[in-house]
Amino acid sequence: MPRQDRQPSGWIPLNRSPLHWAPVAWLRGFLPNTLRGKLFLVSLAVVSLPISLTGYLLEREGRQALVQEKTEKLFGLTRLLDAHLGPGFDALLAEAGTGAEGAHTDGTGNDGNGAGRAAAIRILSERLTPFTDLVAAANPGVGVGYYSRALDAIITYGPSRDYSATVGTSIPPEHPGWHVLESGRRAVESGRQVRGLILNAMLPIVRDGGVIGYIWANELSDDVERQAAAMDRAVLTVSLAGILLGLLLSHTLSRGVGRDIRGIIDGLIRMRSDLGHAIRPPPGEVGEIAVEVNGMARALLDAQSLTENILHSIADGVIAVDWTGQVTAVNPAAEAMIGVKAAEVIGRPYASLFKADGQFASPLLDTLRTGQPHIGVTLDFPGTRQTLHLNVSSSLLRNSRGEAIGAVVVLKDLTEQQRLRTQIMRADRLAALGELVAGLAHEVRNPLTSIRGFMQFLETSDDVREWQRYAPLIVRQVDSLNRLVTELLEFGRPRPPTIRPVQLNDLIREVSLLAGRKSSARITLALAADLPRAEADGEALKQVVLNLIINATQATTETGVITISTAAVDGREAVVAVTDDGEGIAPENLDKVFDPFFSTKPNGTGLGLAMAHRIVDAHHGTITIASTPGAGTTVTLRIPFLHSRTAET
Repeated sequence: MPRQDRQPSGWIPLNRSPLHWAPVAWLRGFLPNTLRGKLFLVSLAVVSLPISLTGYLLEREGRQALVQEKTEKLFGLTRLLDAHLGPGFDALLAEAGTGAEGAHTDGTGNDGNGAGRAAAIRILSERLTPFTDLVAAANPGVGVGYYSRALDAIITYGPSRDYSATVGTSIPPEHPGWHVLESGRRAVESGRQVRGLILNAMLPIVRDGGVIGYIWANELSDDVERQAAAMDRAVLTVSLAGILLGLLLSHTLSRGVGRDIRGIIDGLIRMRSDLGHAIRPPPGEVGEIAVEVNGMARALLDAQSLTENILHSIADGVIAVDWTGQVTAVNPAAEAMIGVKAAEVIGRPYASLFKADGQFASPLLDTLRTGQPHIGVTLDFPGTRQTLHLNVSSSLLRNSRGEAIGAVVVLKDLTEQQRLRTQIMRADRLAALGELVAGLAHEVRNPLTSIRGFMQFLETSDDVREWQRYAPLIVRQVDSLNRLVTELLEFGRPRPPTIRPVQLNDLIREVSLLAGRKSSARITLALAADLPRAEADGEALKQVVLNLIINATQATTETGVITISTAAVDGREAVVAVTDDGEGIAPENLDKVFDPFFSTKPNGTGLGLAMAHRIVDAHHGTITIASTPGAGTTVTLRIPFLHSRTAET
């Protein structure tokens, strides 16, 4: 049968219903609530339990020692009686037989009719009674005697004046003496025997290897109990005295500790409103607690002062609200920014600080409602006096237990920065316009100068051959001006992209094939096979790729190599890279390559990369250039697969 594990009785599983802890809860209802009462109760337990346990152990050990001492004493008396018996009962009968007529027995004291047994008992009693009386007299309260196994009778029982009537009687079958006779081992028994409740020590009489009887020495249990009771009274008296002394000391100690703790509690209550208050430290370890509390209060006061100084010093506005949206703190920067006074708005709803037009979504109130923080949100704050352009960050405020108790918002005023940025952008546009005009003037002046020179020369010439020679040159200069004006118009009047699904790999193959016929440079393709379709203006991107290939062929030698590669990044955008091994671009020119009319080629207009940059921007992509002089250039385009129309609507 398999073993079944069982829980020991009294075991309480952890998953038991709370109802099973009802006794514990009931017991707690009787425990004191004050620290003084608990200290007194603990001290009482610490003092009373050890003293009570010690008294119990002393009483128990004392009783055992008393019984052991009595036992050893009684066995000493039995050994004394055993030594006095000498060779045994038969030897005493033999000695008495020579001088005692009519006491003839068969060696066992039995003549067959009982007369010999009685005579033997009488003879042995007469011989042994004086000594048993002597021993009993020397040990008051002790009874001693002999028992003969052969005669099955008590031979003597001293003191004989009290117990002579028992001589000649037999012990009953349940008497423990029979166990001593059968086993041959001494024994101690407590209980009711011949003369009442006694402590009886029995020693077997062993002669010639056989047990011929036993000797006993006993003492009334009343005498033992009297001595034990006296010892118990002494132990109890000492224990009670120790407990009372311990209670007195516990009461004094708990009263002093309670007084010191009460002083610390009163000081802490006052510190709630005044961290500068110091608790007077009492002596001892409790005083060390007060010292540490004072140090902690000073640290909190310093931290509070530091926080207040920081909030008053920082240029950003800080506003805190509680869980209901009521303003709890406003720093001076927020007062100046919004145009309010802290004393006027603290306790009012945060929504009262801005115009309730239904269009402003406050990040602070959203954080308070959803628990989600907002970091670096730029918005227009509809203040009661003016609309502010702010950078806002909001988050929840939590207490020491991690519970949300409100929210805080940090306001950074970008109104002035926006105004300065607008001025800078206007200045940048004016500067770009100036550069554009200067470039345009330079580009127009050169053909016009050539045309004017040719016309001045031809004005004085009547030679038709001269006119025929210089007319084509004049036409080429006019065409150059026309091309410049056309590119300038395309650059200055961009059209919105026509967005359709475009396979960039097919577009690149088509453009590279056309460009390869006009250049001796070798064009290699490394196109991603799994490139998805992109939402883009294919014709505009053809113009971008064509411009990049033309720039690359112009920068390389006749044996140069141009590599065009494509790849997909994270499934979000396509990457197109055009790499050549030409002369590269000087580092000081890298920042100018996208500027209109900037070109390092003698016949370049400087509008190709500028137009490419504008087209890529219209696709919400990026274009970057990395170049090493003498080693080559790489132009990288990043075009999103999905065209966002947010910026166009």
